[in-house]
Amino acid sequence: MATLGDIGVSAFINIVGAITFLLAFAFLRIQPVNDRVYFPKWYRSGQRTSPRRGSGNFVGKFVNLNCWTYFTFLNWMPQALRMTEAEIINHAGLDSAAFLRIYILGLKIFVPMTVLALLILIPVNVSSGTLFFLKKELVLSDIDRLSISNVRPKSIRFFYHIGLEYLFTFWTCYILYKEYNYVASMRLKFLASQRRRAEQFTVVVRNIPHVSGRSISDTVDQYFKRNHPNEYLCHQAVYNANKFARLVRQRDRVQNWLDYYQLKYERHPNKKPTTKTGCLGLCGKRVDAIEYYKQQVMSFDKRMALEQEKILKDSKSLLPVAFVSFRSRWGAAVCAQTTQSKNPTLWLTNWAPEPCDIYWRNLAIPFVSLSIRKLVISLSVFALVFFYMIPIAIVQSLANLEGLERVAPFLRPVIELKFIKSFLQGFLPGLALKIFLYILPAVLMIMSKIEGHIALSALERRTAAKYYYFMLVNVFLGSIVTGTAFQQLHAFLHQSPTQIPRNIGETIPSKATFFITYIMVDGWAAIAGEILRLKPLVIFHLKNMFLVKTERDREKATNPGSVDFPETLPSLQLYFLLGIVYAVVTPILLPFILVFFAFAYLVYRHQIINVYDQQYESAAAFWPHVHSRIIASLLISQLLLMGLLSTKKAANSTPFLVALPILTLSFHKYCKYRFEPAFRKYPLEEAMEKDELDKTTEPDINLKSYLADAYLHPIFRSFEEQYESVKVRVDKQQTHIAAPITSELSSPSPPHHVSAPSPPQNVHHIPSQYAYYQSSPPQYSYTSNSPPNYVYHSTSPPHYSYHNEELQSHYTYHNEDRPCHYGYHNEEL
Repeated sequence: MATLGDIGVSAFINIVGAITFLLAFAFLRIQPVNDRVYFPKWYRSGQRTSPRRGSGNFVGKFVNLNCWTYFTFLNWMPQALRMTEAEIINHAGLDSAAFLRIYILGLKIFVPMTVLALLILIPVNVSSGTLFFLKKELVLSDIDRLSISNVRPKSIRFFYHIGLEYLFTFWTCYILYKEYNYVASMRLKFLASQRRRAEQFTVVVRNIPHVSGRSISDTVDQYFKRNHPNEYLCHQAVYNANKFARLVRQRDRVQNWLDYYQLKYERHPNKKPTTKTGCLGLCGKRVDAIEYYKQQVMSFDKRMALEQEKILKDSKSLLPVAFVSFRSRWGAAVCAQTTQSKNPTLWLTNWAPEPCDIYWRNLAIPFVSLSIRKLVISLSVFALVFFYMIPIAIVQSLANLEGLERVAPFLRPVIELKFIKSFLQGFLPGLALKIFLYILPAVLMIMSKIEGHIALSALERRTAAKYYYFMLVNVFLGSIVTGTAFQQLHAFLHQSPTQIPRNIGETIPSKATFFITYIMVDGWAAIAGEILRLKPLVIFHLKNMFLVKTERDREKATNPGSVDFPETLPSLQLYFLLGIVYAVVTPILLPFILVFFAFAYLVYRHQIINVYDQQYESAAAFWPHVHSRIIASLLISQLLLMGLLSTKKAANSTPFLVALPILTLSFHKYCKYRFEPAFRKYPLEEAMEKDELDKTTEPDINLKSYLADAYLHPIFRSFEEQYESVKVRVDKQQTHIAAPITSELSSPSPPHHVSAPSPPQNVHHIPSQYAYYQSSPPQYSYTSNSPPNYVYHSTSPPHYSYHNEELQSHYTYHNEDRPCHYGYHNEEL
């Protein structure tokens, strides 16, 4: 078992690793050649250009020649803290701001707990000295003498632990209540401050019944005209365009090669580029590259036009799903939050995700198969969680060198070396566990996609839930159980049965050494690695050297990524669980938790400001999950403490803990009733106020044209943006193409359906005053003679603003009108 010396070796390795990563980041981020990797968000918003363009010196295009910048390598820390929460909401959205508040929540909870636990419980535990009386067969460590394991059985000192458990629970619940109230208020004010957006007026309708002699569009149109006669406006049919999406991806690759060879020919007009027509351009007949790829592009255009025409004419391409838009937010809220049919399995309505948030591929999944899919995936997740116990058990066996020596006695001379022993027990188990968990989020995301969720935000929340259950069972409970089996088996077989319960209780605090090493590997070194962005850096330069042929390629090679909610949120909740459980059991673990929350808050603040570009905005919809899982951590902590005290023969003090789970559950039920509706439903009162405000400020808005194509499939939209499209006329009974296809570069787009008598146009141009505008993010100025510094300009007027007296701050949000990135992605289409 790891000793304090082993923990010191692990701390040294991780601190050195973290400092190395930070120094590497400080050096690499100021080099002009890496500018796109460390500040991609500013490039995407158009607020930053490459410093290589303004440098006349050839070497200066690759290396920063200003020596002073190398002495200010930590200036990114105050720069990351300079932006206020209101500016972060305006710059990155409410999801990013709420994500950072989780780290603030951790600091608010654990700073007072750490101070009290170290000042009260450590002296109480150390001065008891009961471990001296334990049997020699039991494996102990120095940290056990700082934990509750060192308190004598039947000792009155357990009332210190019980009292602090009550105090920590009440303090945690108080902070949770304040934060839940704060985030709920932020969400409501954020939604109230938003400008008009398509998802505010739109619901998604699934499991539309088939009516003989009618198309899906006619069925939807007649149903909502009859049941919502005053509010129904229009709807967008949904087509199964998965095959078309594959053609779009193939054409995009061919177009990229054409751009590359055209640019190459422009640079060297005396030499026409050629290519081979065989596999990967390595074999086959050599031909003119430009003419060859022009023919390929034209061929794909023909196939795409035919496929699109087939989609429009084939009734089987229409899915029993539609996006239905209403004349007001109030009408949409009524439809989304009520049952539409006497048969509760038909006409299922819910709020439509924002267009950027839709996972289009899953709209083609038949509704009847969703229940079967969820059952199969639930069983698969259950099997995955428990089969993963096998490698977890192997990892835990590394924490006990005695067991390793019994399995491999020939390694004993190497293992007994002091540094090797400290490395194996203090660093390797946490690293091995981190490696085992590396591929898991991707597997769980695939499972969530199979379940059939239609929003990317829902996919990420469901993946995060699966990952949390996995971390709870395998990393936390599995580490304790398997560690106990390997560590105490010999002692259990050679002792009185009456001693077994006590030793089980003792092993719970003894696993703190493993969790401390895990926190240092995952929460210290790994977080420093996050800001270094080594993987994106290497990928960018490899692509830049071998794959980048055009400026469009360079933009694609610069992938800013986003906050990885499916992996980051469960990891955060594990840290909350470890801190709450071990606060009264082994308080020495709490300082390691504090370092993690403070360091991670700083790193993710920097990443959100400069790097991450969130794909969607859910307005902090994940917060109820954060709250409920911290409540679950409190309950687990209370139950484990009751079990631990029962092994200490503390029958007089243990009953005092019975009330805590009841009080905690009551608090959770109250918070669920008080705050969760703000994250699940949209108040009709709020919807009516927004509608009346619109009537006053914009009485002549053409809402029909604004909403008609808002939920058009992105591949059709991208096809229309590149080529002239043939107009599609829609009448009440039949959809047909008004003009035949006369050009290889033209293609019809799926029609939208409206309830007005006048036929809508195929492409709607939103008036400028109602168009989506991306706000100007805080300016970032860069000069090669000075270190990077942020300059925030507050002179631009807000689109909408609100003053929250309860939150004591003024928020303005501009980014809600950002245009959706309708680029198609392989994993989405």
